[in-house]
Amino acid sequence: MAENTDNAPVRLPDHISVQATLSQLPNGVDAVALADALSHNFPGFTFSIVDIGEQYSREPRSVIAADGTKVAEYRAFVEAELARAGGNVSALWNRLRDSDLRISEWHGDTWYAFASTGRGAADYVQIELGREIEWLAGPIVSASHRPWNEREILDPPWIAYGDGSKDMVIGGPLYHLLKPPGSSVVHMRAFLARCARVEREKREARRAEMAERVWVSSDGTHAPFLDANPNWFDLPPREVRFFQDWEESSAHSARVYDHWALDIEDFEERGEREVGFIPRPRRLPAVRLEAGEFSVHALMDRIEEIDREAGLPFAWFFLMTHGNKVDADVGQAIAGGLRDQRIILPERDARVLLRWAEQPYGF
Repeated sequence: MAENTDNAPVRLPDHISVQATLSQLPNGVDAVALADALSHNFPGFTFSIVDIGEQYSREPRSVIAADGTKVAEYRAFVEAELARAGGNVSALWNRLRDSDLRISEWHGDTWYAFASTGRGAADYVQIELGREIEWLAGPIVSASHRPWNEREILDPPWIAYGDGSKDMVIGGPLYHLLKPPGSSVVHMRAFLARCARVEREKREARRAEMAERVWVSSDGTHAPFLDANPNWFDLPPREVRFFQDWEESSAHSARVYDHWALDIEDFEERGEREVGFIPRPRRLPAVRLEAGEFSVHALMDRIEEIDREAGLPFAWFFLMTHGNKVDADVGQAIAGGLRDQRIILPERDARVLLRWAEQPYGF
């Protein structure tokens, strides 16, 4: 991958400074104002903002009086009222159903901010953040649905996500980082280096185990695994391969972040560190493509349609690694057509696809 970062600013944004910028924003600012604030506070960067359409809700809910004042946090209020009722859910429901108290809830959309730091595919900063509004989600209890137990009243099933209209909004939008440091504000090239380092360490930790393994080739020949796979310790993780394939394919003339957001994770589970991302396409084909009974020539027609729809050459390949709208069997079928010389692709795309067909990866 290219290392060119000629235009990279001296100081990259970090978790603390970005969160400070977000916390200083007044209520109600839009995407343009958010991008302007980030660009202003981090000289040398020009940020763009995208909403990928991923929604969520979060605690705490609040109890809101008729005049709009907040009475209490919802769970604490219900638990206290339930204690007053001696744990009788029906009695509490009967007392509250004629009340004018309502529940408010925070709903969010996942947004991403991007800024270039150079000309390479991985030369950019990505910030993952939440845009959240507080809205009046419904009455304190449903007048027509009596809760049967404590769990049902503490997690009210009569509240449906996404039912709020603009006149029901009482707070926000507010912005904050959704993930911990290391995942929320990421310089992509440095993150890929982190992925590669962690992958090498994991493989190195298995050296003794792999030295005991035997490789069985297609003709039945047996050989020590590491003799048959001398580069096993140096294999790059799928995240690095994604960017390598982007730079070496026809997609290289476009910015990755114009087409994909990356859902980044860096955490420990059972003592083992997990670092990586799941790519989130900003545009998806309308129809899922599977190899099925299609001829390889028909598949070529289909992938060309996908590329046109996405506005990106070789888009189908990266959608295939994602797996949601293009199956891996499509890639294998087209790779087979290339080997049999029944079809052609641009030379750089053919090289990337055949390399993937030998060692597939996906997210």
